[in-house]
Amino acid sequence: MNVESISPKNRDIIEVCLLAGKIMLQSGAETYRVEDTMFRIAASYGIPESHSFVTPTGIIFSIDGDDPSKLIRISERSTDLQKVTVVNSISRRISSGELSVQQALNELKEAEKAGMAYSIWVRIAAASISSGCFLIMFQGMWNDFIPAMVAGGLGFSCLLYLHALVQIKFFAEFLSSSVIGLVAILFVSTGMGFELDKIIIGSVMPLVPGLLITNAIRDLMAGHLVSGISKGAEAFLTAFAIGTGIAVVFSFY
Repeated sequence: MNVESISPKNRDIIEVCLLAGKIMLQSGAETYRVEDTMFRIAASYGIPESHSFVTPTGIIFSIDGDDPSKLIRISERSTDLQKVTVVNSISRRISSGELSVQQALNELKEAEKAGMAYSIWVRIAAASISSGCFLIMFQGMWNDFIPAMVAGGLGFSCLLYLHALVQIKFFAEFLSSSVIGLVAILFVSTGMGFELDKIIIGSVMPLVPGLLITNAIRDLMAGHLVSGISKGAEAFLTAFAIGTGIAVVFSFY
């Protein structure tokens, strides 16, 4: 069956399902949640048997065995739980019969274009404050609160800048952790910081892929072995890049 043989309504339903899945996957949702949302949207529009295969880098979707299946590529992933919430809300309205196919498609397109993430400066400020709070949580000294804030803020700023400059995620994380190590050593060497290990541990916490690790475990528990293992590998490489950056700085200290 070719594309022309699929009715316009079914094509729109496929577009709605794929766009909803794409937004959720790019925004940090779990694989099983993406598949469940796509299935529920299709069922709400009168397609009880739909098929989807979701991985961190792509989505394949078809309706009731109709060919051809449609594939979309996911090349960029981040954490934007606000968009996940918006798509979940649209999905619930679809299930309750409040939105037509075209209305749902328009709202999803608006959600995809909307810049719902916090501004860069707010994210850097949050990373700085959380670095200092992590230092205290790990039983560090209050005298090291400001050094941890500065190191964490600079490291997170470097991560954002380098990730936008060089599309190699692990390279950006490696350099960012190196900056954190250098700043922490500078504070301790000048007498403005005291516990080097606590400053570094608190400062690198905003770089740790906590959501990625959680999603990997949840996907594995839900039986999505491909997605779970791939996300786990990505989280491991991120942690390895962070640790390597600190280790390289220490080797010259």
